[in-house]
Amino acid sequence: MGGGMSLLRLMIIVFVLGGAVGLALSNPTMDDYLQFVERELGKAIDRMDRSAPSREQQFIRQVFQSQSKKILQEVVRPHTRRQNWGIASRYVTQAVSTKIVVIGVAGHFIPIEGVEEATIKIGRLAF
Repeated sequence: MGGGMSLLRLMIIVFVLGGAVGLALSNPTMDDYLQFVERELGKAIDRMDRSAPSREQQFIRQVFQSQSKKILQEVVRPHTRRQNWGIASRYVTQAVSTKIVVIGVAGHFIPIEGVEEATIKIGRLAF
């Protein structure tokens, strides 16, 4: 019986370590975070221009697409601090008078604070 209990403990330890390694390997990078911010900006632009005529909507999207990388590199990246916890990361961006806090884990991002407000403000910088 003692051998069975040791095997169970060993299996649990292997499972937990395997899960931790999986989370560490899928811990989002700074580039992943910038892509997340870019997607959120795109969503905000889509929500902002629904009432505009379709030609105007198309113009707004084109301006955003042409300026988004520049905005991310000049406004978001230099003002973002990443705390890497191994299995997850915390991103804090202080930009456009807004504090943005996002947790990245297993390749996904969980907005904690300020994302909606900041995406609208950053989106306006494209114009």
